[in-house]
Amino acid sequence: MITPHITVTDLTMAYGDFLIQRDLNFTIDRGDVFIIMGGSGCGKSTLLRHLIGLQRPARGDVFYKQQSFWHADEKERVKMMRRIGVLYQSGALFSSLTLAENMALPLGEFTDFSRGEIADIASYKLALVGLAGFEDYYPSEISGGMQKRAGLARAMALDPEILFFDEPSAGLDPVSARLLDDLIISLRDTLGTTIVVVTHELASIFAIGNNSVFLDSESKTMLATGSPKKLLAESTDYKIIQFLTRGEGHA
Repeated sequence: MITPHITVTDLTMAYGDFLIQRDLNFTIDRGDVFIIMGGSGCGKSTLLRHLIGLQRPARGDVFYKQQSFWHADEKERVKMMRRIGVLYQSGALFSSLTLAENMALPLGEFTDFSRGEIADIASYKLALVGLAGFEDYYPSEISGGMQKRAGLARAMALDPEILFFDEPSAGLDPVSARLLDDLIISLRDTLGTTIVVVTHELASIFAIGNNSVFLDSESKTMLATGSPKKLLAESTDYKIIQFLTRGEGHA
C-alpha cells in the first residue's frame, strides 16, 4: 500500500471573509507529478501557498508523511519546509548574482559545506538541468527557458523530497515548454522526487501529470481528483470536460 506523501484534509482557504476554496480533500503519493488545475481565479496559486507554508488555512490541515504541518510547532514546521523546493513563475533568480552564486545562497544559509563543496554542488545541480558550464553567467545572459532551469536547479539545491512549480511554462515558447516538461519527468524518474505543478497548460497537464485536483471558482470547491487523462475519458462534469478540451467537448 502506498503511503501518501502529502494529504490535504478539509482545507478551506479565505482572505478574511472572502472565501477562495472550501472542503478540499486529496492525496499526493510519493513519485506523483500532481497537477493543480482549474480556470483563472479559482485559487491554484493560493493552494500552492497553503501547501508550502506561506499562508495559513482558514480551516483544515496539510499533512506531510502523516505529520500535521499547521498543528506542528515552529521547529518541526521548519524541518518539514526543508524537505521542499519551490520554482516560482519568474525563476526568482537574483539578477546581480551569477548562476553559481544564486545556487550558493541556500547552500550557504542552511548547510555547513565549505566554499569548495558548495561550488561543486552548484555545478552538479546546474548540470542536472542541462546548464553545465554556465556557472559564471548572469540571468540576463541566458534565455527564459534557461532561467527557468536555473531556478529549478536552485530549488533542488538542498535535495528536497518534493518540488513545487508555479506555472513553470509561463512565458516560454512551445519548444522550451516541452523541454521543461521532459526535464520534470526526468527528475521524477531519476531522483524519485514528488512534484506538484500549478498550471493551466493542457499540453503539460497531459504530458506530465499522473494525478491532479480540479478547482472550480464558481462552486469554490474541488470537482474531481485523479489522473488528468482519466478525468478526460471518464468525467461527466461539463466544467471539467470544457476545461480539458479547450471548450470543444468530447468528440
